[in-house]
Amino acid sequence: MTITLYDLAGAEADRRFSPFCWRVRMALAHKGLEVATVPWRFTEKDALAPTRQGRVPVIVDGGKWINDSWAIADYLETAYPDRPSLFGGTAGHAATRFIQGWGDTILHPGIARFVMLDIWKHVDERDKAYFRKSREERFGMSLEAVQAGREDRLAAFRQSLQPLRSLLDAQPFVGGDKPLYGDYIVFGGFQWARNISDFKLLDPSDPIHAWRERMLDLFDGLARKSKGYPG
Repeated sequence: MTITLYDLAGAEADRRFSPFCWRVRMALAHKGLEVATVPWRFTEKDALAPTRQGRVPVIVDGGKWINDSWAIADYLETAYPDRPSLFGGTAGHAATRFIQGWGDTILHPGIARFVMLDIWKHVDERDKAYFRKSREERFGMSLEAVQAGREDRLAAFRQSLQPLRSLLDAQPFVGGDKPLYGDYIVFGGFQWARNISDFKLLDPSDPIHAWRERMLDLFDGLARKSKGYPG
């Protein structure tokens, strides 16, 4: 049975840029599950009415609606135990909670200040007013001000990634010898930026860049084939 994924899209239906949706897309591929994606825009909240909330990712599996990337990963792990594990066991599941916390509170806010105006430029025309108003209220400034001076802030951002860099100096994936859900959490942030902005967050000599390249090639190049920017 094919799983349906409601996946955030820009003005172009094939530009998919939600970091949380990318976590789920990679998790579904990891499990080897068939998926059909539905392009969804910020103002199409009625389409998600069965979940009683208005954000993606959302999957529908056999008539069951599940929202929130972590809840979806847990569901996939429980519902498909015969498929490759996303966490590598109970201890891995617990450790991945830390990775998610770091991704949500450190990585994503850091990336957001480099790409927020670029996102607005790519969202559907129907979403532009909503996106600008909601994000400017969140940041307390214009989108232009959020993104201003990003070249001067890049070195500090790269330095903030040192814990991840040290890990990837010692092993090929966050999950160890092979990728696990922790990799997909971190990768989602970088894929978010890659699919929406031509601003280069990573130096090509950085071990994180090499890891991202390995992630882009997973599952027959699923992420690399998505509409985005090189580098």
